[in-house]
Amino acid sequence: MLKKNQVYSAVIEGYSSEGLGIARIDGQVVFVHNAVRGEACDVLILKVLKNTAFGKVTAIREPSPHRVEPDCPYYGKCGGCDFRHMDYEEELWAKRQRVQDALTRLGGSDVTVEEILGAADPERYRNKSQYPIAADGSVGFYRARTHQVTDVAHCLIQKSQADAAAETVRQYIKEYGVSCFDEGTGRGLLRHLYVRTNSAGESLICLLVNGDRLPHEAELVDIIQKHVPKAVGVVLGVNTRPGNAILGDRYRTLWGADTITDTLCGLTFRLSVPSFYQVNRDQAERLYEKAVEFAGLTGKETVLDLYCGAGTITQVMARKAREVIGAEIVPEAIEDAKENAKRNGIENVRFFCGDAAAVAADFAAKSLRPDVICVDPPRKGLAPEVVEAAASMQPQRIVYVSCDPATLGRDVKRFAEYGYRAARAAAVDLFPRTANVETVVLMTRMTPENMMDGGSV
Repeated sequence: MLKKNQVYSAVIEGYSSEGLGIARIDGQVVFVHNAVRGEACDVLILKVLKNTAFGKVTAIREPSPHRVEPDCPYYGKCGGCDFRHMDYEEELWAKRQRVQDALTRLGGSDVTVEEILGAADPERYRNKSQYPIAADGSVGFYRARTHQVTDVAHCLIQKSQADAAAETVRQYIKEYGVSCFDEGTGRGLLRHLYVRTNSAGESLICLLVNGDRLPHEAELVDIIQKHVPKAVGVVLGVNTRPGNAILGDRYRTLWGADTITDTLCGLTFRLSVPSFYQVNRDQAERLYEKAVEFAGLTGKETVLDLYCGAGTITQVMARKAREVIGAEIVPEAIEDAKENAKRNGIENVRFFCGDAAAVAADFAAKSLRPDVICVDPPRKGLAPEVVEAAASMQPQRIVYVSCDPATLGRDVKRFAEYGYRAARAAAVDLFPRTANVETVVLMTRMTPENMMDGGSV
């Protein structure tokens, strides 16, 4: 049995889903912070559990050629990034392996992850920034596995406009003595700063508040206009609910626009604060191109797009399908989706507002038979009833876009119970320097014919 606070020699064999190094010491699996595959190192044991342990590197005896000096002063203090101690090539290896392991071990699938599409530029890519604001006025990001806010002046994966907005809010809090939210007591006003930036460098800024208004709102707008380049609007979101949910349930525009537009795959999209939109525009284009490729569209198909958000995948697929039906639970996103389709002149789309499970069950009850179903769920994946309803419509192909390999693997296994087999898979790195990764999986409906030839498509 390993002992806490004791140092052991180890070789790092691979990575966990959170990006920690994995070593085996005295037959026990140890997750090691700040480790790189292939390194021989000394590991200090920090925590011992029944079947696993956690440790950190104290000395490197044989360094990996992929190890680099972290380029961020907040690395290890802020929980945003996981891979700044290794080069991007090794990060991509770790992510592709993570997806493969999830599909094989959790999904029970023999599909091979064909490739991982890395980013041309792994820095300053996030077009949506969400800064928690601490009771002491710190504006930054949570330390890993805590709700302690690390005040961050410059973040290498956020846009410079977001950095400027965060500094502006710090000044506003200090100058006007604005109270900030305390999760423990439920008191205080300012909870989060939200910044959405488009490819033209314009920004929409939203402040989430535990109340109906902020003091000195006009002065706040004036400061933002002066210090945030190309800001197009300032919105106040009301969130008086307990817990750590970020977005509000109603919004009020303090100045300018309450939406922002961006271009993606040659289309224009209007985005409100609650609308879902991929945080890495350039990589999102590659993700959607891969989803369209897997969908195998010829212009004759009816496609059902669940979790359609502002209608991005819906409209990209509509250019190659006969008709695409989008469903989304957020009313503001559906309104954006309808407006976006009108703006882009896309007429072969329809949108429904509702929970994915309810919409899928309703469509299945009405004997809707889409040729392709596309799902792009949140991190928690699909509810069992969504899997059941989607499969009951018997589409030829299901394209699953996932931001969490673990829930993807679980759902691939669930679809297999209804006769759908994972036929192709590819990873796309939308979140460089973090442990998150996107995956596109094509599942095809098994028939007696393709079961006889091993399930080939």
